[in-house]
Amino acid sequence: MSSQLASQQLKVPVLDLSKRKVKRITLPPVFSIPFIRVDLIQRAVISALTARIQPKGRDPLAGKRTSAESWGVGYDLSRVPRVKGERHPRAGTGAFAPFAVGGRMCFPLTTEKIWHEKINKKERKQAIMHAIAATARLEFVKGRGHLFGEDLSLPVVVVDKLEEISKTRELREILKKLSLWEDVERAKKGIRIRAGKGKMRGRRYKKPKSILFVISQDKGLRKAARNLPGVDVATVEGLNVLLLAPGGHPGRLTVWTESAIKKLAEHFS
Repeated sequence: MSSQLASQQLKVPVLDLSKRKVKRITLPPVFSIPFIRVDLIQRAVISALTARIQPKGRDPLAGKRTSAESWGVGYDLSRVPRVKGERHPRAGTGAFAPFAVGGRMCFPLTTEKIWHEKINKKERKQAIMHAIAATARLEFVKGRGHLFGEDLSLPVVVVDKLEEISKTRELREILKKLSLWEDVERAKKGIRIRAGKGKMRGRRYKKPKSILFVISQDKGLRKAARNLPGVDVATVEGLNVLLLAPGGHPGRLTVWTESAIKKLAEHFS
């Protein structure tokens, strides 16, 4: 497969921070994958998401620490176990049974349940390669709803000086010159409050994903981009399907530095 892709290598322009074309470079063969396996990408995303789940169980005696017994027949009441004692505040009320207040669960959660959807190492690597290739396909990037200048060619490759930007205001001006700031504003407008109880559990807001910066070495860009809505920064070694295809939908708007493209060729040759 690598020999077939090598003959289909593409060339793209390298932009400086003012959007001027400095030179042209040859993309690694990974960008020339002819058919994007969306199903493989989604399988890898599910595997990555389920790997985060913490197994949770219940105390085997939960809801059973009571002396409640059924009164039996003859009282014109249901034969549910009832709390003993005349002075008990809940005397005569149901206990132990699954439908009673403070009773046990019908089918308690167990730590033996398998949550993680495992995936082979080669499958995961292939999924990352296909997700990388999708960042260079206009139909996938547009399909995710990203907004950017019509004159930009995908993938967007910028000079290495971008990695040294450490101020958010400088990065904002660069994104405006590169015709990418519109996508950050789209992500900002899309921030909304989550429906349901997740609001009370540390995940109050839902935020759309915007630009992904892929760099070879962090010299300050991560600090500059951390306060921009939906923007992520990753090194080539730290790339995964959750960054490249959030939610299992490939085609994230990605900005590569020139040295990151060279390092990518070493990792996925």
